[in-house]
Amino acid sequence: MTEPRLLPGSLWPAIVQRTQHALACGALRPIETVQTTVDDAGVRFVVRQVSSVARKEDDGRQRRAAAAEGARHNPFLPCDPDLVVCDLGARHRVVLNKFNVIAHHLLIVTRRFEAQEALVNESDFEALFTCLAEFDGLGFYNGGALAGASQPHKHLQIVPLPLSQTGPAVPVEPLFADDGAGAPRLPFAHAFARLDARLGSNAPRMAQHACAHYRALMEAAGLRAVEIDGEAHQSAPYNLLVTREWMLLVPRSAASVEGIAVNGLGFAGSLFVRDAAQMRAIAELGPMTVLRRAAGPAPA
Repeated sequence: MTEPRLLPGSLWPAIVQRTQHALACGALRPIETVQTTVDDAGVRFVVRQVSSVARKEDDGRQRRAAAAEGARHNPFLPCDPDLVVCDLGARHRVVLNKFNVIAHHLLIVTRRFEAQEALVNESDFEALFTCLAEFDGLGFYNGGALAGASQPHKHLQIVPLPLSQTGPAVPVEPLFADDGAGAPRLPFAHAFARLDARLGSNAPRMAQHACAHYRALMEAAGLRAVEIDGEAHQSAPYNLLVTREWMLLVPRSAASVEGIAVNGLGFAGSLFVRDAAQMRAIAELGPMTVLRRAAGPAPA
């Protein structure tokens, strides 16, 4: 099969069309959730809970099947053609997230195998910003299993913005106001940079700009490059969040808190829980405490 290539202005219609097709043929398996908000530390967190016991059990079967299948082969080589939206040049492919919680959740997958622990490179950023030039979204990267990566094959992810119909497009953005030293007021370990949004429509230039900031954030967070088989890999797990205007890097110290798995979206202010017990844990601990325990506290 020859997948369609991306033309300017064509990505969003292609996403909508492929989503309709994948739903109709059963390739796309959305996880139905009930959404609520929890206010904590100046952020209105969005928390999505699996909508029913039956759906939760179905999701569990899906994920166990996906895990078993993943143990047998790489689901990105080849990708399910019913989930492929388009190619992005010779190195990347845009694919629908099979078990999506948020509508139109995309994966940017490398077309040949690269490790998820490899550093994000300029080509990866160019693919990301090619998509972000087409629609407003939040890009994120789960750097390793401890940071929420479910597959070892390199893939970035994008979800459309806003993450909630009320409040800011990204719930944590109210904390991005300068503290007087140019840094956001986030109570968990992180490194942050603002991007030059004027470059947003020029994906190659934005990629160079973002990649330079990314390397600086890695250093600021105490992460370094480690060479493995001639390729630069991360020295420790982390999450990376990227919009047209800013970049946030969060080093990880735990994959989950009280059984609640946290990936990159958690640090944007969007959490996912599987049952009422996890929802109660969120309410009792507070979402920001969950993030602090997953990332470590911010330096004093």
